[in-house]
Amino acid sequence: MLKTVLHEAIMAGGEQVSKYFNQTFEIKYKEGRNNLVTAADHASERAILEVIQKAYPDHYILTEETGELPQNSEYKWIIDPIDGTINFAHGIPLNCISIGVEFKGEMILGMVYNPHMNELFFAEKGEGAT
Repeated sequence: MLKTVLHEAIMAGGEQVSKYFNQTFEIKYKEGRNNLVTAADHASERAILEVIQKAYPDHYILTEETGELPQNSEYKWIIDPIDGTINFAHGIPLNCISIGVEFKGEMILGMVYNPHMNELFFAEKGEGAT
């Protein structure tokens, strides 16, 4: 079930990233000129969180934009809703959504998705990567 939810979450984020790509959107700066956050980052993160929290409301979540959503759980989801926001903001399709899942402090699943090129990479502890 974790893999299924991970896949659904990353695809939901990718849908939002695709929707905003090469459109007009708000850009803000976090800590310095090279640390951007866009409306697309927030939309992607919201979509991802909705999927994960529906399936696992008791899991700990750490996101780039929202920060920590702590729960007393052995599972932790680590989310970057747009990895490569500067590229995204400049219309360069070399960016992705990255999500990892830890269990008891050890990374067990990871997925990276570039919706512009429809490239999806998945890794599972002890099972390799595809």
